[in-house]
Amino acid sequence: MIPPMPPRPLLACAMLFSLLFVSACTTDTAGRAVAHSGQTVPRVIAHRGGTGDAPENTLSAIREALANRADAIWLTVQLSRDGVPVLYRPADLAALTDASGAVAAKTANELAHVNAGWRFKTQDAAGRDIYAYRTAPVGIPTLAEALAVIPRDVPVVLDMKALPAAPQAAAVARVLDAAGAWNRVLIYSTEADYQQAFAAWPQARLFESRDATRGRLAAVALAHTCPAPPPTGAWTAFEWRRQVELVERYTLGEARSTVAAAQLWSPQAMQCFRTNPGVHVVAIAVNDEADYKAAACAGVDAVLADSPRKMAPLHDALQHGYRCP
Repeated sequence: MIPPMPPRPLLACAMLFSLLFVSACTTDTAGRAVAHSGQTVPRVIAHRGGTGDAPENTLSAIREALANRADAIWLTVQLSRDGVPVLYRPADLAALTDASGAVAAKTANELAHVNAGWRFKTQDAAGRDIYAYRTAPVGIPTLAEALAVIPRDVPVVLDMKALPAAPQAAAVARVLDAAGAWNRVLIYSTEADYQQAFAAWPQARLFESRDATRGRLAAVALAHTCPAPPPTGAWTAFEWRRQVELVERYTLGEARSTVAAAQLWSPQAMQCFRTNPGVHVVAIAVNDEADYKAAACAGVDAVLADSPRKMAPLHDALQHGYRCP
């Protein structure tokens, strides 16, 4: 059984990540997953501030996620035209807002007056679409504004989206310096350039490169090997389920096979990633009860979820005990 989770301790921020994200399950001799004494179910990280509950990467989403007891906040960062780190994910403002063009084409002040909730919709009891934020607009916030809203005992993951990496890394570093926030922030990016870009700040804590995580997961799944396990204390993240395309190249062409919902976090993968002590595993895109229970039994430390509002009752239910199949 997974025991109840103790309340989040109000300790020094430098210890928060190691305290918040600990393993959930192991396997007994009967092959059934059980919990170690003192361990907890996976923590819930609010994806883009909770994109399922409120307009993503906005202060409204952050406040909603905190109200729904998210354990950490994941935010997406780009640079405005005047070099200010702001929170927005897509390449074009038209994807989510009432404006268009690149984030980098507007100043931070201009972005603050864009309606970041323009396309956010819910449905009423009759199934009709409701665009509540069209009459209650919310702007694109700066990273500094977000850090000011998030309590200092809540960890923050910053997902770097823009290239080139060096100017954004420098701008983010200035904000973290000013806010004294290095010890409560982790850096993630699908772009390996950020590994080098943050090398100038030894206090920066980064997830290992996605290339390294993906390559190791593929090696475990296909070659049954565990190449270069993550070093002690490393942070890793990859989707719980993801469409995977295998490409076989011939002399005169190639063939492709698609796996619609590949699950790469197998028991063998978890064993590989946990070769060295203190390695943290975050499962991305865990948004329903079945996947959350499976992730708990696999032993992941945290899940990245779109709706903290939906995940909160699932989290509470697992605290009262769950026997893994």
